[in-house]
Amino acid sequence: MAWSPLRGIEVRGAVPADAADVARLMGQLGYSIPPQEAAERLAQVLRDNHGTLLVAADYGPLVGLIALHWAPMLQDPRPVARITTLVVDEAERGRGVGRLLLKAGAQAARQAGCDLLELTTGTQREEAHAFYRAQGFVSTSLRFSRSLRRNRPTATPQNPGEE
Repeated sequence: MAWSPLRGIEVRGAVPADAADVARLMGQLGYSIPPQEAAERLAQVLRDNHGTLLVAADYGPLVGLIALHWAPMLQDPRPVARITTLVVDEAERGRGVGRLLLKAGAQAARQAGCDLLELTTGTQREEAHAFYRAQGFVSTSLRFSRSLRRNRPTATPQNPGEE
């Protein structure tokens, strides 16, 4: 558990009881996930020892989360950490919560032996792109995706223009 200088913000590892708040935050990214399904996904992530899910709480309710996964790569001598989700509650943006989560996530990745932190972001999330650049990230590649299931579209936010 880490307390931040931000008024009352605590960064900690996620727990199963966070599922409803995780569903709410994911909804703000445009991913509609029922709380029960969020609980199942959260349990899967928490069982995985190749990553972490950290949350930021403000005297109780979650105000943000960051999910990271790390893996060995052929092109890198050490594991690479990838941020797969970073979201701050719409009402809390601009307070430094995202920076705090990135700092905690980077620390967890370093402790896991990673030398590189990368992320992907939707092309429509221009405000997020500016935030990532301000935090020292640089654009280095494009990401392409394709469903491995028949008649199933690639997962995208339901409201892709919203941030």
